[in-house]
Amino acid sequence: MLFSTPALTPADQVVLADIERMRNRLRYQVQAHPGKWTAGLRKFLTADAVAASNSIEGFRVSTQDVQDLMDGERDVDVSDENREETLAYQRMMTYVQSLHDAADFEYSKGLLNALHWMLQGHRHTARKVAGQWRTGPVYVTDPENPRVAAYTAPEAAEVPGLIAELVAWLNASDDAHPLIRAAMAHLHLVSIHPWPDGNGRMSRSLQTLMIAREGVLAPEFSSIEAWLGRRLHTWEYYQQLKRTGATYEPDRDVSDWIRFNLTAYHEQAQAVQLQLDQSAAVWELLEAFVSEAGLDERVITALHDVAMVGRVRRARYEQADNLTLQQAQRDLKALAAAGLLVPVGRTRARYYTEGPNFPEPALERARTPFTLTSPYPVR
Repeated sequence: MLFSTPALTPADQVVLADIERMRNRLRYQVQAHPGKWTAGLRKFLTADAVAASNSIEGFRVSTQDVQDLMDGERDVDVSDENREETLAYQRMMTYVQSLHDAADFEYSKGLLNALHWMLQGHRHTARKVAGQWRTGPVYVTDPENPRVAAYTAPEAAEVPGLIAELVAWLNASDDAHPLIRAAMAHLHLVSIHPWPDGNGRMSRSLQTLMIAREGVLAPEFSSIEAWLGRRLHTWEYYQQLKRTGATYEPDRDVSDWIRFNLTAYHEQAQAVQLQLDQSAAVWELLEAFVSEAGLDERVITALHDVAMVGRVRRARYEQADNLTLQQAQRDLKALAAAGLLVPVGRTRARYYTEGPNFPEPALERARTPFTLTSPYPVR
């Protein structure tokens, strides 16, 4: 038995309609302006989702370092464990993103286990298998006291049947909105807890996959993993999961879980919209600066990365503009000589940050904080 999808309240319906308006506006903007700055934002959002979702499980790597690892940089100052977890999750998420328009797609036990292997294969042992259902009990312990079980998952013998029910539900259709179904899929999978480890990230990834399959927005712009990874949101995330029961209790009302997810969808859509507007505005300011300074317009990509992300590496600039190694090195050295950039570190580990002559209006626009509004009235 799975949780029943609760009926939406009038307030929920208003919030869902507002989310749809924002997502449609985002889709139009992304399709109308498929420029380099949009591609850069896609990569940043993917890295942010990977960094945030891993941070919930205790693997802390900055979004900038995740981007560098995604670009193939080897000299990134992170532990071997954090490197492996980041790259495993990034590979799995890349595959999830690629499925958004896959023809003849269907959910299956095999798909779920394959995704789990991508995520946890590097940790596969006889006791903690990857890509296979668990054969023993599993507990989610209280972060304040690891001796206390905050949640006890269903018996291992029940897992195959519950997953079969979940797969059938995933492949069926009902009257629920796709975003609501995605939130329920997350809850179903994390509550069943079918693997010894990696259940949280798998459940969040399944939600992202379902949103991507909906087809309104590219998955990079749709995921709420970055929102869930913010410290206060992570705490509330665990509180919401705790409210569904200390054991598997699918007859509980999970209306609060739906409201929590609608808040996440709404605030993440706001954040992405504001980042998109900010990124476009910074690009325009840099275009004007580069033109007036008589620089090659291709260097806008490097300057834009520094303004928006805080730094740029030679490999990222080279890949973004399809440059040769020599062209990228020459451009970055010239920008450093002009005081626009400052090199940090040596040889392969080197990256560049803003120099004393970096255009201040672009930095100011990029670093002006924005405000998110709560979709529900404050009670």
